[in-house]
Amino acid sequence: MSRRLSNLCGVDDAPFARSHRGDVPIVGAVTTRRRLDGIVTSKVRRDGVNATERVAEMLLGSPFEAHVQAIVLNGIALAGFNVVDLAALHERVGRPVLVVARKAPDLPAIRRALLRRVPGGARKWRLIEAAGPMEPCEGVWVQRAGLSLPSAAQLIGDAREQGQI
Repeated sequence: MSRRLSNLCGVDDAPFARSHRGDVPIVGAVTTRRRLDGIVTSKVRRDGVNATERVAEMLLGSPFEAHVQAIVLNGIALAGFNVVDLAALHERVGRPVLVVARKAPDLPAIRRALLRRVPGGARKWRLIEAAGPMEPCEGVWVQRAGLSLPSAAQLIGDAREQGQI
């Protein structure tokens, strides 16, 4: 087993109205094991294409850049369908990236929504496919770049306070 990844940046978007257009705040909670060390923030465009860049920029150059060992995303998309390119984010920040979801996604429904309703939906669907299949892991579903499934399971187990995530 590889070394434990205990210094994490967990990223999620803020709630927004269904009718909202424009930028949506995103927050990264930087933790060591179960201790909150700090917060990093940025904004991404609703259904846009800048999530990968903004997550990377949020970490790189922050006071936590040297501290964070892995990035954990609550889903592969932020602010609706602003899809994160897992391989590109992993390469840019030089750290493992783990997508976590409570349940298996309905991929046919996601594909239909992207192709019918979202500008650039075909490109976004290719990013989801390129990220690899969602895999069951420690009671949740994951996609990953830069870490093995056993390492992902260890990371989830170490970071979990209670519940599934």
